[in-house]
Amino acid sequence: MANSRKTATNFDVYLQRFSKDVQHRLQKIRLTVKKAAPQAKVKISYGIPAFTLNGMLVWFAAFKNHIGFYPRTSAIAAFEKELSAYKGAKGSVQFPFDKPLPLPLIRRIVKFRVKENLSKAKKKLIPQRGAPGY
Repeated sequence: MANSRKTATNFDVYLQRFSKDVQHRLQKIRLTVKKAAPQAKVKISYGIPAFTLNGMLVWFAAFKNHIGFYPRTSAIAAFEKELSAYKGAKGSVQFPFDKPLPLPLIRRIVKFRVKENLSKAKKKLIPQRGAPGY
């Protein structure tokens, strides 16, 4: 499906590699993530689109028959029941092209990841026992 194996430098370059239908699906995911996490920034990480906000939130990528969505293992575990209808692995899920994208589920997963990242960021700001100034 990809037109080139060259690593994309931004989302728009990545998007151009695919058919219009796949581009549309990738854009839907991009917009859904952006609505769920308005302050998140899009970037290319590991050669695929990713969003960051106080650390990495999610990655996603198009393949021959599906879009891979990578929200980290904690999110896969938290949404295990809802994701059971899809193929996946420890930290990923596959959304096949022959089914509608589960955009409300993606939105909830992203919001979960935002809360998780914010919680981790706050913990880093709390002085630890034995730290200078404690």
